[in-house]
Amino acid sequence: RGEKGIIKIFIIEDDKSIVRLYSMLLKMSGFEIIGTANNGKTAIKIYKQLNEKPDIILIDYRIPLKNGIETAKEILKLDKSSKIIFTTADSTIKKEALSLGIIDFIEKPFLCEKLIESIHKIIEIRSQPTI
Repeated sequence: RGEKGIIKIFIIEDDKSIVRLYSMLLKMSGFEIIGTANNGKTAIKIYKQLNEKPDIILIDYRIPLKNGIETAKEILKLDKSSKIIFTTADSTIKKEALSLGIIDFIEKPFLCEKLIESIHKIIEIRSQPTI
C-alpha cells in the first residue's frame, strides 16, 4: 500500500470508455490509478517499470497482442503475490483464470458496486494478520 494507505490500481483494458469509467469510479472510491495499458505487451512493459507495484490489477481477457490469461501469467511470474481481478464478458475462461491464482473473476456487464466490493474484499483479506 502506498502513502496514507491509498490502494494503487493498474488497469489493463483495451476499451477506452471502460478505462475512463473504471478510472472515475475508482478515484471517486478513494483509489489511485497508477497505470493503464490497452494491450498485454504494453501492460507487461509498464508493470516492469513501475517502482511501486499495484495493490490490485484489473485485466480484461480480450485484449490485443497478449490476451488477459497470457498477461496474467507473465505478471504472476514476475510477482506471484500480485492481486489480479479479471473483468471480462468471456465466462468460458473463468476456470482457467482462477486456476492461475486470479483473485476474482467479474463477468461483464457488472454493477460498479461489484468491482468496488471485490477490491475491498481483497484488501481486507490482505490486511488480515497471518498466523
